[in-house]
Amino acid sequence: MQAGQERVVRGRVVTPEGEIADGVVIADGDRLAWVGAADEAPGEYREAIAAVPAAPQAYVLPGLVDIHNHGGGGASIPAVQDIAEGLRAVNEHRRYGTTRMLASLVTAAPEVLLARVAVLADLADAGEIEGIHSEGPFLASARCGAQDPAFLIDGDPALVAAMAEAARGHLATMTVAPEVPGAGQVLDALCDVGALPSIGHTDASAPDTRAAVERLVARFGTDGRRPTVTHLFNGMRPLHHREPGPIPVVLAAARRGEVVLELIGDGVHLDPELVRDVVEIVGPQNVALVTDAMAAAGMADGDYRLGSLDVQVADGVARLVEGGSIAGGTAHLIDVVRISVAGGVPLADAVRSASLTPAEVLRSRLGADNSGALFGALRPGYQADVVVTDPDLQVQRVVRNGVDVPRER
Repeated sequence: MQAGQERVVRGRVVTPEGEIADGVVIADGDRLAWVGAADEAPGEYREAIAAVPAAPQAYVLPGLVDIHNHGGGGASIPAVQDIAEGLRAVNEHRRYGTTRMLASLVTAAPEVLLARVAVLADLADAGEIEGIHSEGPFLASARCGAQDPAFLIDGDPALVAAMAEAARGHLATMTVAPEVPGAGQVLDALCDVGALPSIGHTDASAPDTRAAVERLVARFGTDGRRPTVTHLFNGMRPLHHREPGPIPVVLAAARRGEVVLELIGDGVHLDPELVRDVVEIVGPQNVALVTDAMAAAGMADGDYRLGSLDVQVADGVARLVEGGSIAGGTAHLIDVVRISVAGGVPLADAVRSASLTPAEVLRSRLGADNSGALFGALRPGYQADVVVTDPDLQVQRVVRNGVDVPRER
């Protein structure tokens, strides 16, 4: 789908508002020019549409957006040494329909984090990723999961500032446990540098969680910025009726539209019915489906590393060699959509949660000055990011910025 070449994609078009049975997406260069029902197209497009047969068995989706991704195709983002290595992970997910993503780090020594951020900033400058997510190092040791506890530290606003400087404006999000000493100052520092805090890997009480949410809501005011919650339920104190912890607090905040909840809906981290229920409770506009993918995404079972920790993948499930904690995901985001739909999430809702909602999170960090490129939905004026699948949501074609993405590795 390049300028002067094919400009029309036809099939069951999925928009944030629902499905169009015989829909058409028309691109003009790297932007979408028109989206709608084939029989309602403006006159100037009808000849081009008539040349493309109806495709009732094909779904036409927006490019997917993953805001929590540690790697794939054998490449680990927390170990990335150069752009080429980072691109290996990006391209693994891109060829399966994830046209936009954050590159996620894990907890490490400060000097390692600064070095990795500098490399990933080059990748962001090149337009290959939308920014950087740092999962830690200000996390709770009791809920560290696959984060190396040796590198967990108290809140350090100076480290946040140094990482933001190394990122050259590309530090998009950081996961923070609100009960860690100094966490409040870190939340403020993240807001100061234009990054979105994400509550996660936390053993916090309900009052501590509520105080953090209220602090961020007050800080952001009405400028549109919304913090996230890192993979709800995973790496988090579980809900108990006498010690509720963070989960009911962030569920209520999401229902009010104050935060966005990440859900790893891959069938391993969460039961698909739980994904369905959370989407129904808070709405797809407040849920971001994510992969939490690591290097083994798209690869065979075997031995891998996540940051400084050894990981073994068996039957597609990644676990730490020591301790057995789940150590990231091995799915692509389209797999998460497929599994969520099979679990009862309506297709349009699952797609919204894997495209427009996370895209809105990324745009929201710009606050009132959200003049960046539009992506994450099939709407006129948005980037021409399009994914075509078969009826089983198996990817057949991927378009990014109006250009077809090679499907071969």
